[in-house]
Amino acid sequence: MTTFEKLDDWLHHLETAHPVGIDMGLTRIGQVKQALGLKFECPVITVGGTNGKGSTCAIMETILLRGGYRVGCHTSPHLLSFNERARVNGENAGDAELLIHFAAVEAARCSFAEPVSLTYFEFTTLAIMHLFASLPLDAVILEVGLGGRLDAVNVLDTDCAVITSVDIDHVEYLGDTREKIGLEKAGIFRPGKPAIVGDPMPPQSLVQHAEAIGADLWLVGRDFKYVAQKDNERQQWSYAGREMRRSALAYPALRGANQLLNTAAALAALESLRDRLPVSAQDIRLGLANVELAGRFQVLPGKPAVILDVGHNPHAAAVLEQNLSNMGYFPYTYAVFGSMRDKDIAGVVARLKGQIDHWYLTALPLPRAASTQVLAEALSAAGVELRAEGGAAADGSGTVRYFENPESAYAEALKQASENDRIVVFGSFYTVSGVMAYRKLQQH
Repeated sequence: MTTFEKLDDWLHHLETAHPVGIDMGLTRIGQVKQALGLKFECPVITVGGTNGKGSTCAIMETILLRGGYRVGCHTSPHLLSFNERARVNGENAGDAELLIHFAAVEAARCSFAEPVSLTYFEFTTLAIMHLFASLPLDAVILEVGLGGRLDAVNVLDTDCAVITSVDIDHVEYLGDTREKIGLEKAGIFRPGKPAIVGDPMPPQSLVQHAEAIGADLWLVGRDFKYVAQKDNERQQWSYAGREMRRSALAYPALRGANQLLNTAAALAALESLRDRLPVSAQDIRLGLANVELAGRFQVLPGKPAVILDVGHNPHAAAVLEQNLSNMGYFPYTYAVFGSMRDKDIAGVVARLKGQIDHWYLTALPLPRAASTQVLAEALSAAGVELRAEGGAAADGSGTVRYFENPESAYAEALKQASENDRIVVFGSFYTVSGVMAYRKLQQH
């Protein structure tokens, strides 16, 4: 049985302990879950989808906290610290707290004649679930990692499942059409339990699966909806569900055109659990005003404008493009862009090329990352003219530069941008986290 005294040592060990990084299936994790005796007395909410999962989790978490509930929230991946994945009452769990539960999972894993091998995500998810189960919580919110049906989070029976959106991503694991992917995501639904769907055009496979198993299906536009209202003084919106109506709501503190859709799905989930977790109009208002989530169209204070966005597929890129175009006029936009090579890089670039003047392409520190050469080929294929520095168009735009890491790309963009320009950092969690870590270092 392995044991470590530091969380970092555990995490380094887990990165290589299982033969492959992603190993879909619930048999192995199910065995260890049983050995742990893992169960929850409080409602468990599971959130899946292609984009918008983290925002939806954060919105529900903040509303429930404002309502006085004790909440555990597990999201992934993290940006700067692993502890971000395990929030208890709005605070990241500490190393010492997590170590106890890592040891418990290791003991359970090794309690079999042949120890059960777990991936990094499976092991850490079980440890965080075990932490939550050990505390007197009123609600637990769990973000699905990949897909739904075979994801580690699905080892628990949920009391309410939310699917935010369905788009093409992770095709090697989930399939290459929205219908195939929708069916995988629908695997988190349970008979008789609320199944909230925030995708305005859900795949038929998802709807049919919900109906076939007898889930309580809530569709946006049919069972709940949101209406944006603009008056001369301020932006407001209203929510209408099956029985609950909330009018004159302020926009959530999370920026971006898609956040009303995420918020409506979050409110539908809370409405479906109102008998067990009632929230007031004031809880909702305070929750929306105070919700925070790093890296989701996060506009940093100061000049030049800096936008951090973890969008890494065409659907997320389309939302980012809309958000950028809504920001008003900037002479030049610099992009710090790095991506995994298994992503639809061409699809992402095609959505955003009209917003970007200067591309600062960066390598990322892991084997799955696309090289700057691969990124450049995707730009070229999307019709972006690749000019080296000094070979810009007559208006000064249209250059491409290459960097070994996001930190150096961002530092150079800062040097080149005027205070009226903007820098958008996107394409992967690793691109954003590299820049966040660099900024943190500069502030000390």
